[in-house]
Amino acid sequence: MSTLDWIVLVLSLVAVIIYGVYRSRTSHNLDGYFLSNRSMHWGLILLSIMGTQASAITFISAPGQAFTDGMRFVQYYFGLPIAMVVICIAFVPIFRKLKVYTAYQYLEERFDGKTRTLTSFLFLLQRGLSTGISVFAPSLILSSLFGWNIYWTNVFMGGLVIIYTVSGGAKAVAYTQQLQLMIIFTGMFLAGYMVVNMLPENVGFIDALQVSGELGKLNVITTGFSEQGFNWSDQYNLLSGIIGGFFLALSYFGADQSQVGRYLTGSSLKESRLGLLMNGIVKVPMQFLILLIGALVFVFYLFNKAPIFFNEKQLSRLENSIYKDSLSKAQYLYDELATQKQKAVSDFSLAVDRGTETEVEQRSAELTLLQSQSDSVRKKVKEWISETGGDSNDTNYIFLRFVVTYLPAGLVGLLIAIIFLASWGSIAGALNSLASSSMVDFHKRFSKQKIAPEDEYRISQKYTFAWGLFCIVVAMFTYNIGNSLIEAVNILGSLFYGVILGVFLVAFFFKKIKNGNAVFYGALLAETLVLLVFIVTKIPEANFKLGFLWLNPIGAFGVILFSLLMNVVMKKAE
Repeated sequence: MSTLDWIVLVLSLVAVIIYGVYRSRTSHNLDGYFLSNRSMHWGLILLSIMGTQASAITFISAPGQAFTDGMRFVQYYFGLPIAMVVICIAFVPIFRKLKVYTAYQYLEERFDGKTRTLTSFLFLLQRGLSTGISVFAPSLILSSLFGWNIYWTNVFMGGLVIIYTVSGGAKAVAYTQQLQLMIIFTGMFLAGYMVVNMLPENVGFIDALQVSGELGKLNVITTGFSEQGFNWSDQYNLLSGIIGGFFLALSYFGADQSQVGRYLTGSSLKESRLGLLMNGIVKVPMQFLILLIGALVFVFYLFNKAPIFFNEKQLSRLENSIYKDSLSKAQYLYDELATQKQKAVSDFSLAVDRGTETEVEQRSAELTLLQSQSDSVRKKVKEWISETGGDSNDTNYIFLRFVVTYLPAGLVGLLIAIIFLASWGSIAGALNSLASSSMVDFHKRFSKQKIAPEDEYRISQKYTFAWGLFCIVVAMFTYNIGNSLIEAVNILGSLFYGVILGVFLVAFFFKKIKNGNAVFYGALLAETLVLLVFIVTKIPEANFKLGFLWLNPIGAFGVILFSLLMNVVMKKAE
């Protein structure tokens, strides 16, 4: 990076840390540290919810996801607005009426202590591991791009955010996320503008959309149906997005403390609801625009030679392997195809301008064939990387490779800052929620001594610090995730979210089930079922394949059905 890039990067990070420490002044008790004295207005709640949800993974991986698989990933969020409405009606009033610090406190009142403990434990497990990935993911990419030591990058990425999160709790988290998102959206807008601006003079924004659409990158809506019927293994389609995405969002925003803690800071029920509803309205178009940047980067590389593999570190390993000569031949063929694609895409654009339907179809078929051949070459290179023990998924490197190679000085530094800031936003919210659940659901519950408010505040800070260290340690031992980062985090969440949600659905809507033992064992059985289904789908020889989003309704309905069954069995045994 240039000197200007370093200046922009350092100033952005320092500004957020100083602002976070400045805003960290709050009352020294649990209400102040975890809920900011319940004083936030809906706008700040909205930004805090978005800041916690939109990690660096969102801005690093999503454009690459659109580059490789098109924009169909946006369907993953289609169930979110519906979930926001349900949460505002059923979840928020109960949590606010009981004045809980964590969502899991309600479960002890409704059922018993062990059901609360189990649900809180599942949250701590998945959120702690997910946050570790949130620390590791950008560190891995930055270390690969710039040659930084990954361990020190992990420490730096996680260490600085601990400073203001420990000192200020929920208030510092909310206000820093506000500043972070302002910088992030500015940087992403500039990146999108620059992609279009760097296209050839005769190719505008509409032309770029036509080209990307012709090559299947604007596949915003996919049904999942084919001549063979519905493809249950398809990760992203309309049904899995609306149904699976609904249950995932319902659990994430309704039963995950990292989000529940954000809207419990609202000064009133109205403010909490408005923050959630606005998130449901804003999130889908925001994700659409981030994915659109990836589709535009794809078009940019049609006019400019793209790397045969975007992770230079893995490509360098392959150059020194037994596939050295094969890679050289593949690179030559890939470059030849790139030259042909440059001409083909120009011919396609001219045909569209002339409006000759037959010529457009002909040029489109030619361009599609060349792109298919390029994809085949890339696929072969990925296979060689896998066979030599490397990471064959370069989705996470596509956007940043474009940034550091083509964007002007200053903007590169700003976009690298975005990686840090987005990572900090999600990590800070997660650490605050992990500490609140540890303190309220475990420490206070099992402590036999009465703790003064000031001591509760100090102990909560220690839990925040401890979870920060835990997440850094997880990051140190995480490698070769395999999926794109944005998929990896969502898959991990789907292993637990459905079961957590199921416990709350039983609590809210099945009033006849009052036996905590029935729900406790029902949740254990449902979690076992989810893990078994996931394991079976990963066995190469198995005929049964299922997209990960379906694990959420399986977990939720599993808890309901097992709880109903156990409730009947236990009543008969009495």
